[in-house]
Amino acid sequence: MGTLASGSMLAALAPSTAWALELKKLSTAEGQTLMAMGRTLYPHKKLPDAVYALLAKDLDGKAAGDAGAAKMLQDGIAWLNKSAGGDFAKASEKQREEIVRGMEGTAFFGTVRGQCITSLYDNDMAYAVFGYPGSAWEKGGYITRGFQDLKWLPEPSKEASPPPFLG
Repeated sequence: MGTLASGSMLAALAPSTAWALELKKLSTAEGQTLMAMGRTLYPHKKLPDAVYALLAKDLDGKAAGDAGAAKMLQDGIAWLNKSAGGDFAKASEKQREEIVRGMEGTAFFGTVRGQCITSLYDNDMAYAVFGYPGSAWEKGGYITRGFQDLKWLPEPSKEASPPPFLG
């Protein structure tokens, strides 16, 4: 899981002010643009901004370690902002979606979209929102730990769901 560090201007975006985002290569404004693009690509109203901040942090880490990646990200962010008339993060949802659709197939789009998968969905904050209890193999598996606790599905018949063999 990516972690957020304290001492940054993005502290107000997280669930509490104890969380913040510190970027090494990208600016705060560039981080906010990446967060907005992540929310455009994978919109979840219940997912806190702190999770989208992990996307910016992870992409910043790539930029800090690779000059080519930094240029590609900064050029892509500049293109997003120019296309939005100045500030992509403040554009309407509809305008942001149109802009992002216009850049599908670019290296920048692929990099951000690909990083979204891990940054947005592989962390405890997202797990809590989506109701995923996390990995169970080190706790003995799911058979005796929540395998049948789905409340949003109808109860299966006895024939479709025999009791687990624990022998």
